[in-house]
Parts: sequence; C-alpha cells; structure tokens
Amino acid sequence: MPSLFKRLARLAPYFRTSRIGLVATIAGATVMAITEPALADLMKHLLDQGFNSHQLPLWMVPAAIVGLFALRSIAGFGSQYGLAWAANRAVLQLRERMFAQLLAAEPTLFSRQTTSALTNTLVYEVQGGLTLLTSSILNLVRDSLTLLALLGYLMWLNWQLTLSVAIMFPAVAWVMRALGRRLHRLTVESQKATDALAYVVEENVLAWRIVRLQQAQQAQAARFFTRAAGLRRVVMKTVVAGAMATPMTQMLAAVALSAVITLALWQSSSSGTTVGSFVAFIGAMLMLVSPLKHLSDVISPVTRGLAAVERGLDLIDSVPAERGGAHAVERARGEIRFEGVTLRYAGDAAPAVDALSLTVRSGETVALVGPSGAGKTTLVNLLPRFLEPGAGRITLDGVALADWDLDALRRQFALVSQDVVLFNDSIAANVSLGTATPPEQIRAALRAANLLDFVDGLPRGIDTVIGHNGSELSGGQRQRLAIARAIAKDAPVLILDEATSALDSESERAVQQALERLMKGRTTLVIAHRLSTIEHADRVLALDGGRLVEQGTHAELLAAGGLYARLHAMQFRSPSS
Repeated sequence: MPSLFKRLARLAPYFRTSRIGLVATIAGATVMAITEPALADLMKHLLDQGFNSHQLPLWMVPAAIVGLFALRSIAGFGSQYGLAWAANRAVLQLRERMFAQLLAAEPTLFSRQTTSALTNTLVYEVQGGLTLLTSSILNLVRDSLTLLALLGYLMWLNWQLTLSVAIMFPAVAWVMRALGRRLHRLTVESQKATDALAYVVEENVLAWRIVRLQQAQQAQAARFFTRAAGLRRVVMKTVVAGAMATPMTQMLAAVALSAVITLALWQSSSSGTTVGSFVAFIGAMLMLVSPLKHLSDVISPVTRGLAAVERGLDLIDSVPAERGGAHAVERARGEIRFEGVTLRYAGDAAPAVDALSLTVRSGETVALVGPSGAGKTTLVNLLPRFLEPGAGRITLDGVALADWDLDALRRQFALVSQDVVLFNDSIAANVSLGTATPPEQIRAALRAANLLDFVDGLPRGIDTVIGHNGSELSGGQRQRLAIARAIAKDAPVLILDEATSALDSESERAVQQALERLMKGRTTLVIAHRLSTIEHADRVLALDGGRLVEQGTHAELLAAGGLYARLHAMQFRSPSS
C-alpha cells in the first residue's frame, strides 16, 4: 500500500530524536522473528534425532526451549518499551508544534473551527491516534519480519511447496488495500461526526442557563441523540469493514494450507521426506497463519490511528501562521489613521466597515457610538490585526499595520472588552499575563482598578486562583481584574469596549476616575453604549452601517441634532415622556 507508507512518512520528522527507541524496537522484533522458525527447526531435530536415534542429550531440548522463550521475552519487552518511548517523545513534539501553530495561526482559523474540534484534535486524537498507530506498527513490523523468517525457513526446507504458499499473498494484499481505503474514508467520517457531537455538548455546557430558562432540555436532548445516532451508524460501518479483514484472510490461508498439506503428503510418499522435515514444514506453515491474521487485523487500527494523527499534521501543514513586517519600536506615539478602509464579513451583503477614513491623534480620547451593528467593535479589532481589511490601509505612527512586526504592534495596545476573558490561574498571573510584572506593579494596577481591598481580604491575596474564566469572582470583580490587566500593561493605545459595563455605580465611579488618569497622554478609543461615560471625550464619532456619519464633541453633536443627539435622547428620555 504505497499511499499508506507515504502517509506514514509525514510522521518521520517527529521520530528523528527517538532513533535509539526505534533501533531497540527493530532489534527486538528481529530477534522474535528469528526465534519463530527456530522453534519449528527444534521440533525437526527432536523428531529425527531425539525420538528415533536418541542422539540428543536429555537436557538439551528443555534448555533450548527455555532459552528460546527467555530470549523472546526479553526481545518482546525491549521492542515494546523502545517503541512506546519513541512514540511518546513524538507525541510531545507533535503537540508542541500544534499548540505553537494554534497560538500563531491566522485569526480566521477560530471562525472556521469550533473550540471542541480543536481541543479534541490537540488533546485526545493525537495521543490516542499515535498510541494506537505505534502499537499497530509494532505488530506490523514484528509480524512482517516473522513472516519473512518463516518463509525463508520454508524455502530452505522445501522451495517447491513454499512457492505454492506464496500464491495467496497477492490476494491478501488486495483485500488489505481495498479494506484500508474504505476504513480510511469511514474513519474521517467518524471524526467529523465526533466533532459535531462534541460541539453540541460544548454549546450546552456554555449555554446551560438559557437552555434551562427556555426549558429547551428536551429539544437539546433530541439534537444530541440525532448526532450520537449518526456517530453510531458510522462507527458500526467501520467495525464491519475492520471485522471483514480477518475472516477473509483466514479463508485464503485455509485454502492455501489445505493445498500445501495435500502436496506435501504426495511429495513425502514419492521422495522419502523424513517425518521431522514434514512436521517442521507443516509446523512452520501453521505458524504463518498467526502473523497473516495479525497483519489483516492491524489494517483497521493503523488506518484509524493514522487518520487521527493526520488531523494534527493537517493543522500544522495547512493552517498559515500570521505574517507581519519588520518594523518594531518599543513604544509608539499612538497616531492612528484609517484610509478608505472597507471590511465585509463572509456571507454578508453589506460591509461592516465601508470606505472609512479617519485620523486619531496621538494622546486623543475618541469615543465610538452608534446602533448595534454600526461597525464599532469591527473597527477596533482591525487595529491589532485580529481582522484584515478587504480594501484601504491602516497606519500606526505613519507605518502601515502590515509592515509592523506583530509582537511589536500588539505591545502598543491594551484591551478591555465587555467579553471578559480570564484564566484559571492566580490573580497575579491574570494581571501580568505573560509578562514579568513585579508584585508592586500588580498591586498598583489592582488599586487603580478599585480591586486591591478585595484581593487583600482573600486568604492568599494576589496568589488566589480565580477558577474557570474567573468563576470565583462576581461580574464586577471580573471586569475590574481585566481593567487592572490593561493598567499594568501600560500600552500607549487603549481600547475600551464597554469597560465599565458590569460595575455597580460606586465601583464605576472609582474605576472611571482611574481610567481617566490612565488615559492622559495615551491614545484611547472608547466604545460605549452608555453615553454618559463619554461626555468628556475629546471627540465623539457616530457610526452607522459601517460609515462615519458625524463627529465632534459631545456638546457639538447634541447641538447638531443628528444620530448622536437621537441616541442620546432615546437613552435619557424619562419613562413618563
């Protein structure tokens, strides 16, 4: 099966540092293969020289049997341990490459792939697939070598009969190839069905509150059952395809064995072959059945294991990494310019940002307002290159974003979003997040975010672990911890996307004061739905349909009576009016 070997060759780079384990595997498998015909030959000598002529010493046969099996045991352990050692090193390297690719991948990957599919591939399929594959490869190597050793011994005993045995090998190879292709197709279908099932579970874990509030348990259970039943159907097809290999191979072997025994009996009567030679030949023939059966059994796990590992290899090979330029400075001035920028999401007729031109001066605080879908969040996501414009150009300090080194570019931005993301780690780790921030600076950031008193009241202080996405904190505390992270980063450009949305009135006032102090001397873009939080911005930009429809100060836009004035009136209209 050339295609199989070609696919296996993709794994070779991950085994280059594990040659010792592979050598031990092949050496052990070779010793075990050689000892197979040795057992048949021992039987020949026992019959010809032991029972008939009593030429063999009494101790020699049991000593030879014990010695052979001891040698086989040592060789079997060595080959199994060597391959497991090599395989686990390969898994480690493959996972490292995959995770590095995940961290550096173009952002479009995360819109094409679900979280459950990526997690399943990286954590489970690579480990399970390579473990299944390597154990199957060990059997493949060992049984192939055993087959060659037995065939060599049979050729030495009687080459005419051995050639008659070889007739069945093309038929066995054809069966294995045909079943291998079907198994590969079904395994890929099974992986897709597993991803679909995992996605249903992921959605229901994340949305458990709304599912219960809407009393949608029955509908979601039916959806899960549909996916699970589809997966079961594909798995059963895979089982049928895998189970067919062994009986078909055994039938071919039975036909060949019966023909050979008939020829051997006829030959022994005409040529006077010794009983020992006849028994040794038949014994070696029967020994061929076991490796042949194993070779037919191995096609299913090899195909399934390889298909699982190939998903990881495809992630490495097919997902392009983000590309940046060479321009890098430690700290930018913070002047941002949009020049005719247009961005359209896939499948949308109208652009999210439409031919927008805009200049944000260094140190200026600019507020972005507009109805839902106006393009506010899209606009700020373009700055750290989480999105790429379809037309136009964006510059930072006069240098196009595409020409910036990506690490240097993203050092210039601190983001506080309404969708707070925290890690299941300590408070200190969530504030510093990848940087060597001194504890004093962490405490200063927490103080500025109005969170230090709460943190100091915890048993472990800043070393307190906050749970999955900050589940041990309240909504306001989570928001303030995200603000503390932005304060600690001290970037020249701040992006505040509803940064105070989850705070109570008292905390909001304290944090707003801290943010106003932090925003001095920095370029700040503020997305706000509560217009009371942006009245002191240097400039307010009103967006609608991805276009900039008006700009000015809070007072100027109120006086103009346009979109901003209408939004302001709707928000501050009294309930009785």
